[in-house]
Amino acid sequence: MGQEIERKFLINREQWLEVDKPIGQHFRQGYILTDPNKTIRVRTTETKGFLTIKGISTGASRLEYEYEIPLSEATELLDNFAESELEKIRYVITFREKVWEVDEFLGDNFGLMVAEIELTSEDEAFDLPEWIDQEVTEDQKYYNSNLTLNPYKHWAD
Repeated sequence: MGQEIERKFLINREQWLEVDKPIGQHFRQGYILTDPNKTIRVRTTETKGFLTIKGISTGASRLEYEYEIPLSEATELLDNFAESELEKIRYVITFREKVWEVDEFLGDNFGLMVAEIELTSEDEAFDLPEWIDQEVTEDQKYYNSNLTLNPYKHWAD
């Protein structure tokens, strides 16, 4: 059984701009099923495709199953079956031996930046980088699947 324990945080844009970061990777991501209890997602990078099934979130935890699939098939699934979609640039950064994934959203979610950290337990200790602003782990409007249905441009302050 796959288990994902992930916490989400908003980014302080000014401090993020000062960070020495690697080149980001472009993601195209669409949802075949978006339901409060489960999602089925297809994602492409420049070279790979992925099919991911996620269960309902309880705190920072949920079931997750992810499988690499051929890029051509992932593109076909996105083009023919995705009911909603988003694009983003992902940066992967290690801070004090923990891997952070920072997503800079594009399109209707432009201006939104969210950092995620995957943990081995919900109470695992970790340090926050200086570019982290506030935690949004349990705020469902920041779930990628929900951003495809109610984009950031509709509710950004």
